[in-house]
Amino acid sequence: MRIPNILIIGDDSQAGTYILRIHLKQDTTLRFGRFRKGKLISLPAGDYVYVGSALSKKGAASLSRRLVRHATRTGNKPPHAIREKMINRFVECGLGPRDLLPKRGKTLHWNVDFLLDLQSAEIINIFAIRSSERLESRIARQLESDPHTEIIEPGLGANDAPRNTHLLRLNADETGWVSFTEDIQTCRLG
Repeated sequence: MRIPNILIIGDDSQAGTYILRIHLKQDTTLRFGRFRKGKLISLPAGDYVYVGSALSKKGAASLSRRLVRHATRTGNKPPHAIREKMINRFVECGLGPRDLLPKRGKTLHWNVDFLLDLQSAEIINIFAIRSSERLESRIARQLESDPHTEIIEPGLGANDAPRNTHLLRLNADETGWVSFTEDIQTCRLG
């Protein structure tokens, strides 16, 4: 079975909720900006999931622009390998224009930006749900209770949703990832 790197479901909305699967190549200790007053957090090598949303129908907060922003690193650092494929897929399915790169480069803003800016971190899968419905907290709770995920630090990645954690460690292989996305589709669409 071939697992798509980019899975997009839902209506024709330009807004949506997404899950990034991020592979960290080496053990890392990282500050996530001002999260927990700049506390150093240990991240073992392996896979992580991040749930986020982009609920604007246009501009920088549209789904396609947010995802391309995540796949961009600061300064002269190379983008995530998946970025060009993302842009092509988004154009193909009407999720955005070809010109999706951040207009003024990227600055580190969200907790996940600090992880994604590392060259040892790579986005390997994207699961996007095209919908203007607010699904981020519901999916985050589902992620938190999934037996294949582990909370690294409560509240991480969820500045705007204080009772959730949006960046978690993932302990699942490719089959587990497919099962995981199918469970979310069933919960969301069922």
